[in-house]
Amino acid sequence: WWLPALLWGGAGGYVVVSSVSWPLPEGGAAADELHSSSTEEAHPALLEEAGGLWRQSYPPSAYREDAALASGPAGQPRMFSYRREGDGAPGRAGTARFLARYNTWGFVATRAAQGKIQGMPYGNCLLLSDGPINNSTGIPFFYVTPKDNTVADLLKNPVASLTLPEADGNFCRKNVIDPEDPRCARLTLTGQMVTVPPEEVEFAKQAMFSRHPVVRKWPRSYEWFFMKMNIEHIWLQSW
Repeated sequence: WWLPALLWGGAGGYVVVSSVSWPLPEGGAAADELHSSSTEEAHPALLEEAGGLWRQSYPPSAYREDAALASGPAGQPRMFSYRREGDGAPGRAGTARFLARYNTWGFVATRAAQGKIQGMPYGNCLLLSDGPINNSTGIPFFYVTPKDNTVADLLKNPVASLTLPEADGNFCRKNVIDPEDPRCARLTLTGQMVTVPPEEVEFAKQAMFSRHPVVRKWPRSYEWFFMKMNIEHIWLQSW
């Protein structure tokens, strides 16, 4: 699917060593591929003991995973990045796809274009859908109004990031895992937020209205329209 920056966290006595990110190719023609050639190496000591730093703080019951909720085969935490060449990595890609598919909302960050916070980071939560119930595309669609400050920002500067957490899923709740714990997966998509072209509006309607039926009844006076994110870069944290 997708995912050159790695997250190194040095605060609080632990290091996050299982983050992965990768850029999308020009035009997105091969956006469904992951590539296995690593561009960076992690310090061996970090890879060997990182998990233990977290297990010291949690009771054994917190690690009993339901097999039905497991998103992939167990493995040693690794830190690496992908180039756009080589074979795929379905485990990581599968986690990213899962988060993009099953999150019904996300946190969108923009650069403020108005008021006293002009030029500063600005965040907002927006409903989203990556396709109708039986047709997941991996492309986030939004139903928005120009009267929303976030949308006003995007119409002036379309660059944005979208964060999708696993915190709302059953796995993190069942295992009593806090949202910031690196075992609770997080996906951040960065790219350009654009208005959906006329030929895609019908699909955008199916995508949003099938997942969020109530938005059909929102007041038309707010001039609702559809946007989507053209993804350029993906960052995934998944242990």
